[in-house]
Amino acid sequence: MYVPKKIFFTKGVGHHKEYLASFELALRSARIEKYNLVTVSSIYPVGCKRVTIDKGLEELSPGQIVHCVMARNATNEPNRLIASSIGVAIPKDKTMYGYLSEHHPFGETEKVSGEYAEDLAASMLATTLGIDFDPEKAWNEREQVFKMSGRIVNTFNVTQSARGNKEGLWTTVISCAILLA
Repeated sequence: MYVPKKIFFTKGVGHHKEYLASFELALRSARIEKYNLVTVSSIYPVGCKRVTIDKGLEELSPGQIVHCVMARNATNEPNRLIASSIGVAIPKDKTMYGYLSEHHPFGETEKVSGEYAEDLAASMLATTLGIDFDPEKAWNEREQVFKMSGRIVNTFNVTQSARGNKEGLWTTVISCAILLA
């Protein structure tokens, strides 16, 4: 059974006249272009340790199949605001899994996109843990409820935003959680 033991987060942006090439440049910006990425759903594995990008990359070889959770967005509209965000929610109970969320909006700033993704991951974890909260409340209010419950220990987000290239080149943004054995 393969259960990731380590995780690292990265993000990047690329610009090119070709859609696929802009994605490749975003992968290069994020330093993960050398790997065959397989996207998976959004569970933060039990006991998974967060490591730095440099430590994580040391464990990978070019061409390796690597599992990831990826948020990705692209535009060729000049000045159009795009973002990609991974939200993370980790439970206090080390025997419990956490959540990752992907968000890829148009027209949201990095801050707004990141907070939304973080809120989404925390809300999914809270429902799993049976934490009672009002989904209509603002994120900062719910965040306090989640953290005061003592059952969610950490939330954060990794977000990349960009404006579409003014000459109409493709602009791609990615945010990734890279899962390691």
